[in-house]
Amino acid sequence: MPFLEIAVHRASPDDLVALERLYGLMAEEQAALHAMWPRADGLGAPLPAALAALVDDAGTAVYVGTIDGVPVGFLTTRVRLLLEDGDRVGVIDYVFTEVDARGVGVGEAMLERALADLRAAGLRRFDAFALPGHRSAKNFFESGGFSARRLVMHHDDDRE
Repeated sequence: MPFLEIAVHRASPDDLVALERLYGLMAEEQAALHAMWPRADGLGAPLPAALAALVDDAGTAVYVGTIDGVPVGFLTTRVRLLLEDGDRVGVIDYVFTEVDARGVGVGEAMLERALADLRAAGLRRFDAFALPGHRSAKNFFESGGFSARRLVMHHDDDRE
């Protein structure tokens, strides 16, 4: 197997076309796992503007993972405050790697970079989101030291 050059960089406006493609693939995967995902957890429309706002937002970090210079994944982080003491928590809202690029270290490289940047900003607590049934996402985060602390339960009421 030839050597793959895996790299991670902070997204810029130059990455928006690739981010739109990657987000679309992620959204398809997530919607197949749970129909509520696009409505409750996805980005709003129009998608190009929503992605541009993420990249431009000083409170959000968007990372792009590449193999041999080709974007194959992305990860986003933000900071939120705990209610009780105002302690800051680094939150990973989205992480996605193309199916064919999984298992070679792109996701791990993005996670390591994001956590390093959050730690450099003084954060020591981190949350990440994964859908129920998305075993590979759960395993990915657990291998990075994460464990579940809360599940969101949902019910669509079919009564009139």
